[in-house]
Amino acid sequence: MKILDSVSRRDFKTYDTERIRGEFLTRDVFVPGGATYVYSHTDRVVFGGAVPLDKPLALENGAELRADYFLQRREIGIINIGGGGKIECGGRTYPLSRFDCLYAGKGTRSVKFYSDDAQNPAKFYFNSVCAHAEYPTTLIGRDAAARVDCGSKGECNERTIYKYILPQTVKSCQLVMGLTILKEGSVWNTMPSHTHERRMEVYLYFDMKKDNIVFHFMGEPSETRHIAVHNEQAVLSPSFSIHSGCGTANYSFIWGMCGENQDFDDMSKVGTLDIK
Repeated sequence: MKILDSVSRRDFKTYDTERIRGEFLTRDVFVPGGATYVYSHTDRVVFGGAVPLDKPLALENGAELRADYFLQRREIGIINIGGGGKIECGGRTYPLSRFDCLYAGKGTRSVKFYSDDAQNPAKFYFNSVCAHAEYPTTLIGRDAAARVDCGSKGECNERTIYKYILPQTVKSCQLVMGLTILKEGSVWNTMPSHTHERRMEVYLYFDMKKDNIVFHFMGEPSETRHIAVHNEQAVLSPSFSIHSGCGTANYSFIWGMCGENQDFDDMSKVGTLDIK
């Protein structure tokens, strides 16, 4: 399990390119036949990916958690961005097609990932956060998510947001999670930008062609930096930081948040002309 320390907003201003990438970017989220785990001291989020092939993969309880099993004190949201698969969770099996999501609550003892076809495997991306209460396991298809169409062609940010895990749809302790798909010809996400001091966020960028990248902007609005992100890489955003991106073509991304407040609109908006 990779460990990421919390970062001071004052120290962040002194980081060079490689330090920023090392502290915030996870390159190899999906490893065929394996699973990756990244533990951040920022709100204790664990994020990663699982790509089962011929054999199932279990959600492993790393020694770093000091727990009897992974979800002893945690909850988890899992979104499949690959081929068809299923998740065995708490004694039941849930089929997950592309863009389906599964929420599993605190106290779920066993989670296993399967692919329907090893030649076109499922790619399960997950966010897990600390939990103080138990909520039921819930399967959420993309059609069942709260859908918001926003942006415009003129601003190059026409996109559809799918909200899977939030108080209005699926009950959780801290976790809020969803998916955003940019339409062809649109390249900007989360612009105008914002911060939210009461929670952090992780982005997984995907559905990008091999030669395309996203410039992910972060840092305090008055002193920003960027990370060049490739397909199926994840970026962590601390609460003091904006988290906007501009790609060389359209793309999709999964967003996951945790912290003190689950209100999706609890944010401090930043005027475009105020960004430096």
